[in-house]
Amino acid sequence: MATVNLELPADLVSAARLDQGDISHEAAKLIALELFRENKVSMGRAAELCGTPLEAFMQFAGEHEAAWHYGIAELEEDRHTVDLLGL
Repeated sequence: MATVNLELPADLVSAARLDQGDISHEAAKLIALELFRENKVSMGRAAELCGTPLEAFMQFAGEHEAAWHYGIAELEEDRHTVDLLGL
């Protein structure tokens, strides 16, 4: 996976209450969460983008009061994933 380095103001990191031990991963989870909130990616894709297991990302989303939406597109994506996995 390609990475991008960026600088964040210390006050922003503090205000976001990011885990100081893994700021990159915590910031990635917040960005993925916002993509999910904006309906730009599915819950599964958001979890994948930030390298978090789906169950953990679902819990994270719930803790941040992200509304759950599961429509036809998500259903089709899940069906495709099941087919790929041979389940």
